[in-house]
Formats: sequence, structure tokens, C-alpha cells
Amino acid sequence: MADTAQTKSSERDVEREARRRTALSQIRQYPDPVLRMRAREVVVFDQALARQAARMIALMHDAIGVGLAANQVGSVLRMFTIELGEDEAARAIVNPTITPLGDELESDEEGCLSVPGVLVPVERAVSVRLEGQSVDGKKLTLELDGLPARAVQHEVDHLDGVLTFDRTTPEARREALAILRPRVVLAGPR
Repeated sequence: MADTAQTKSSERDVEREARRRTALSQIRQYPDPVLRMRAREVVVFDQALARQAARMIALMHDAIGVGLAANQVGSVLRMFTIELGEDEAARAIVNPTITPLGDELESDEEGCLSVPGVLVPVERAVSVRLEGQSVDGKKLTLELDGLPARAVQHEVDHLDGVLTFDRTTPEARREALAILRPRVVLAGPR
């Protein structure tokens, strides 16, 4: 007889992976042209924007990501969702701008929900000031460091049509593009 706790844990893992795959199927994948588009400023703060933000937060969670830009779901609005930490609820940031705080940079590997299977080293500011608006149009300013700072820089890059392999070393870029390049599959004799 199987252990009941182990069986329930295994069922949760299967369910979580199914939700992740479903979420990823709704996120635009490289080389989708919308990923290269510069998003436009949001000028209308309405229920449709709030619904889009809520949908993006749900997709981000289901895909097991820490951030998701609007163009990754086919919208060219300057908005992204972000998970800033365990003690804080995920939120949407509209019309973001980033200012580095200091000169300290750090290189670390980054992945992306729109570029599956690719991790590349990217150099980013360690600390940033993020300014923008909430989905109801209220101004906000956050000072971030570490992973949250890296994540918001990654998402703002998306809104500018920039992908991780655009910010990496030439060698890592070649390797990433080789992984992403479609491969011809030759069938053997029948």
C-alpha cells in the first residue's frame, strides 16, 4: 500500500506541472515578433487594465516565474507583474522607469519564460530605484536590490524589446541562439 502523504504530494506535483505547462502555452515564445516590440505608455487606467494585470499575475504564478511583461502575453502596454518577495504580494507596475543606485554591477545567470531552456550571464545594477504607477494610476517608487532589482530590470528590458541574450557575452549569445535555432529532423528509412 502506497504512503498516502507521498501519493498526495506526487498528485500536487503533477497538477502543478500541468498548470505550469498550460501557463507557458499562453506566454509568447521566442522568436514571436511581439517580444521585440517596444511597449507604449499606458494612458487609460480602467477595469480592463486591472483585469489584464490580475491575469498576468496568475499566469506568472502558474508558470513559476518571478516576473512577466505585458508583451509576453501579446499586449504592447508598458506594464509588468513582479513577485518582490515572500512577505509581499505580487503586483503590477505600469509605465516603469529604472534608475541605478550606485555603480555596483553584478553578473548572474538569467532565464526567461519566453526563452525556455536558455540561461545566460547578464550584468545588471545591484540596486535600482523603480518608479511607475499602480493599475489605478497612483504613483509609486520602490528602492530594490538583489533579485528584485535584477527582475525589474529584466522586465523593463522586455518592455523595450530586449531579451536576455541581447545583454550577454558574444559566446553565450551564440550558444543561446544555437539552442533556439530550429533543427531539421531527418527521418530514417521506413
